[in-house]
Amino acid sequence: MTVALPSEPANYFHLLRRHALDRISRPLVVFTPKSMLRNRAVVSLVDDFTTGGFREVIDDPKYRDQNGPAAGVHKLVLCSGKIYWELAAARDKQDRDDVAIVRIEQLYPLPHRRLGEVLERYPNATDVRWVQEEPANQGAWPFFGLELPEKLPERLSAIKRISRRRMAAPAPGSSKVHEVEQADIIEKAFA
Repeated sequence: MTVALPSEPANYFHLLRRHALDRISRPLVVFTPKSMLRNRAVVSLVDDFTTGGFREVIDDPKYRDQNGPAAGVHKLVLCSGKIYWELAAARDKQDRDDVAIVRIEQLYPLPHRRLGEVLERYPNATDVRWVQEEPANQGAWPFFGLELPEKLPERLSAIKRISRRRMAAPAPGSSKVHEVEQADIIEKAFA
């Protein structure tokens, strides 16, 4: 089984393509929120569709093309899905150069080798956070909170979770409460 949460149209395309061309028949679970269809920032170039493949982990585009390690980064934010776009917009608005945002696009099986390669680019990042908009007992955190420190103990043994409080329901039930909680998550991600 593969569980993925693509945050770019081209990556979604390559995920479906990889699954269709895979000779092994296994389930594919894809989480894609409708809000990403209307978000003007969520676009891919034509070249992104015609070259490459599915990327399980997407390094921060701000630092991806640099040669060598990104020594100025002291805070590393890991996330998945649409919250990346809100985090990137907030970081750009605050003009933060000390924060890198890394997307984990494949939730299961955990791409720990690829994630380890990306983490090596940020040797000075001592503050590592997992940010999700779901409550603490839902979303990817219950799995990642156990799996990441075990697979990458040298870098992620003290990973901190930023999310909504534990809840029985996946949503607060009020758009006003949701907006306040979402703003709090974005603020805490960079605090």
